[in-house]
Amino acid sequence: MSWENAVNIDDLRRLAKQRLPRVAWDYLERGAEDDLTLQSNRRRLDRLQFLPRTLVDVSKRTLQHRLFGKTYDAPFGIGPTGVAGLYCFEADLELARAASAANIPFTLSTASFIAMERVVKEVSGEQWFQLYMSKDRDAAECLVRRAEQAGFGALVITTDVPVGGNREYNRRNGFEIPFRLNSRNIIDGICHPRWLSEVFLRTLLSTGVPRFQNVDSNVGGRIIAQDLSAFRARRDALDWSDIAWLRTIWPRPLMVKGILTAEDALLAIEHGVDAIVVSNHGGRQLDGAIAAIDALPTIATAVAGRVPVLFDSGIRRGMDVVKALAMGADFVLLGRATLYGATVGGAAGVKHAIEILKAETDRVMALIGCASAAELDQRFIVKESSV
Repeated sequence: MSWENAVNIDDLRRLAKQRLPRVAWDYLERGAEDDLTLQSNRRRLDRLQFLPRTLVDVSKRTLQHRLFGKTYDAPFGIGPTGVAGLYCFEADLELARAASAANIPFTLSTASFIAMERVVKEVSGEQWFQLYMSKDRDAAECLVRRAEQAGFGALVITTDVPVGGNREYNRRNGFEIPFRLNSRNIIDGICHPRWLSEVFLRTLLSTGVPRFQNVDSNVGGRIIAQDLSAFRARRDALDWSDIAWLRTIWPRPLMVKGILTAEDALLAIEHGVDAIVVSNHGGRQLDGAIAAIDALPTIATAVAGRVPVLFDSGIRRGMDVVKALAMGADFVLLGRATLYGATVGGAAGVKHAIEILKAETDRVMALIGCASAAELDQRFIVKESSV
């Protein structure tokens, strides 16, 4: 089957698995340790059931959704996905192009192989920058200033990585950035010639060994970092005062990603953020953490509309988007779903993934009797105790 004939995200997933060597596939698909939280994200979304209303006029239904004063053509956007360049040549540009064509936001990760300035210069549309922040404020400020000068419309700071998650498969596979081939990876790459030629070798010939392009920061003529090491350093010393400081230097919408408790959501608002992203990092950080969808309602209730609440972790179908919105999210972010599309078809594959999710979201809304995403709430969901 070609990706053009894929009818759902799982079809794209299976095609992506065939295309990728194990080192890349495991990094994309796995979580942390025993994948308990990864699996829980899906299981807890699946356990939610709809309470559809019937004989509701949904003939004028719309997926359009407003966030930060902008109207998007779907209630979801593309969240930050690190090392996307392992899955498609210049994948971040391809993701951004597809998002722009679909009129949804795209979020560039700090851990990108593409310099942030290129993304904004070469692709129109709404783009956000995701920051892995160090306690070293000189380094952090340089990246933030770069993002501001480049023209990113919002800053998303990821807070759930005080230390790296225990991704044991990376050690087994010899995964590291800058990317280095070992004997196992060389053999696996040869067994996946299309990936080897179209992604890895093309990147090697274009920009050299794949490496992060948004971590080098020039402070007084001194390069602060050549890799993520400086930004990993002392990240476990971050606290809420760093968010308050970040608020003073970033003039546009500021989001905090990785919130799983109402207490932290309220602290984030207290320290000046413009939005909360309820997320457990797609199950890739703390194994055994609460499923993001289970954390969402309590947080949404505590926030009580003071700032938008975004959601990610586990989205694979349009019904998942609808469930997240009904459980209290104002907007949804996608990660793996659009990377599957990028892996098999570049920007066109991402566009196909977006179209699949839009069609599914629209169909579910019609079937439950809801004319717009803004009207979704828990009236459309069976409570857990009733399931």
